[in-house]
Amino acid sequence: MGTWDIGHFDNDTAADFGGDLDDAPSGKREALLRDALTVVTGTGREEYLDSDEAVVAVAAAALVAAQCPGGAPVTTPYGPDEPLPPLAPELRGLAVSALDRVVGEESELPELWGDSGEGEQWTAGIAELREVLARAAGV
Repeated sequence: MGTWDIGHFDNDTAADFGGDLDDAPSGKREALLRDALTVVTGTGREEYLDSDEAVVAVAAAALVAAQCPGGAPVTTPYGPDEPLPPLAPELRGLAVSALDRVVGEESELPELWGDSGEGEQWTAGIAELREVLARAAGV
């Protein structure tokens, strides 16, 4: 994974996902977000989660959180350029579950961030994202 910073879209795979969202018709964008989150939540907790799936789920969660009260807008040039339609509220809880899976024991992404020396900062960013989503989802 080519990574240049700790932002939710600051890696090749998440940036490509942003491009995929722009390429999709407006009516299909929510389904792409749902799929990205479901791929991660659909894996068993004992199955090892690949970092590519995890970074896409984090990017999708960031886009869902951006539409929540208190959510930070996604302003990076690596995210989608096209605005997303209003997203279904049930995506918030799904995004919380996906983030919980991403930071779990059987996930490659926390290991990679831990090895980078920026693991604490990355984990804090994920925790902030999760907090916004959980509050909005009432979880």
